[in-house]
Amino acid sequence: MSATPVGGGTARGESTADLTAPAGPLAANRLVRALAGLRGARRCALIPYVMAGDPDVPATERLVEGLVDAGAGAIELGVPFSDPIADGPVNQRAGLRAMAQGMAIRPALDLVARLRARTQIPLLIMTYYNLILRYGPGRFAEDAVSAGLDGLIAADLPPDAAGALIGEARRTGLATVFMAAPTSTPERIRAVAAASTGFVYCVSRTGVTGVRDALPEGLAELVGRIRSETETPICVGFGISRPAQAREVARVADGVIVGSALVQMIEDAPRDLARVGAFVRDLAAAVAQS
Repeated sequence: MSATPVGGGTARGESTADLTAPAGPLAANRLVRALAGLRGARRCALIPYVMAGDPDVPATERLVEGLVDAGAGAIELGVPFSDPIADGPVNQRAGLRAMAQGMAIRPALDLVARLRARTQIPLLIMTYYNLILRYGPGRFAEDAVSAGLDGLIAADLPPDAAGALIGEARRTGLATVFMAAPTSTPERIRAVAAASTGFVYCVSRTGVTGVRDALPEGLAELVGRIRSETETPICVGFGISRPAQAREVARVADGVIVGSALVQMIEDAPRDLARVGAFVRDLAAAVAQS
């Protein structure tokens, strides 16, 4: 199983110099190191998102292996929550299926540990903060890093309410990712940039996750606003569902996140994981052409 991050876009208008080497525990973080290396090479990461445990846990393990082979530069694993306010209908249904399989924080970390024994690709969990709070931020950070997790996205957690989690994450070397949206004020973008150590998650449009026919106008301007506040990599998600869209986003971003399109494919044909891998291969090829 290959562990080589693959991408190939150029983040336009930015320096080609490597990011300043992270200090402390984050210096060994796979996500931080991979994105810094890709930026230095003027390449862009493709980051697929799938719901852990959908259609079942063994299938997720096989799916991740296929995503790595298809050209993923990092992988986001969703952990379901009962009130997923940032998720559209496709991801909500996937979350219900995953919960029916018993997926939660501890099983997700066990899954990460099994995957880590087979690949060194950066792995992130995307979930909601209530689950982390219930588990305990300090315990979560320690268990996550021990399992081999590289990053955390808590979709409903603003940076000004994340002090405890940020402190524990930086102590243990877990990268944190916070979200900036088209409606974010300059002050919010600065706060997101300061709190994010893995990458800044640029939400391409307002609303929830889901497949969209076109990219929103003003996306390049939004990425530019974020980039003016930070040297942390910027990865764009929400609504990217076609290779042409991925190629366009890769021209301005450090990473392209594709989720709902893959989750929909899994829902439509849960035993045809090869189809998902083939689609990710097409996305990776498109990103490499930008």
